[in-house]
Amino acid sequence: MSRIGNRNLVIPEGVTVTINDNLVTVKGPKGELSLNTSNLVKIEINENVLTTKVVNETPRANVMQGTTNSLINNMIIGVHNGFSKGLEAVGVGYRFNVQGNKIVVSAGYSHPIEVVVPEGIKAELISNTEITLSGIDKQKVSEFAANIRKIREPEPYKGKGIRYKDEYVRRKEGKKAA
Repeated sequence: MSRIGNRNLVIPEGVTVTINDNLVTVKGPKGELSLNTSNLVKIEINENVLTTKVVNETPRANVMQGTTNSLINNMIIGVHNGFSKGLEAVGVGYRFNVQGNKIVVSAGYSHPIEVVVPEGIKAELISNTEITLSGIDKQKVSEFAANIRKIREPEPYKGKGIRYKDEYVRRKEGKKAA
């Protein structure tokens, strides 16, 4: 039995949730998101409270109940508040530059790497070593941030690389002097 799936989701003011068969659409002040849900999960709305229930008690249905509840919760938060992910470049010469819908990353390679910002994501340059990615879709924002981080992941000896804003990089001790 899914504990996440049994949680009640409160729909805030300004956000509307509509259900047509298996299509859940969430509209809010920041935009609109939709999700195709499984036939194993039944979604009900009573007085601004959304609940998910399983149609039949099977392990697959329990898994889908928790997943559906979590995805709908992320959609509600996204259209109401939005999501953001911060990245920082640590290292000599490591920097970001936003040019239109592209992010140019200098990360110690012989050439700068250009990354196209997907639709629905906004890239904001805080300084030349810090960037904030924001949008209404949590999966898109997180995946794009992970792809930028993958360009040069933080290494454990000096800590150089691209990391998330509050990420802790576990440092290793180098070779001892003889």
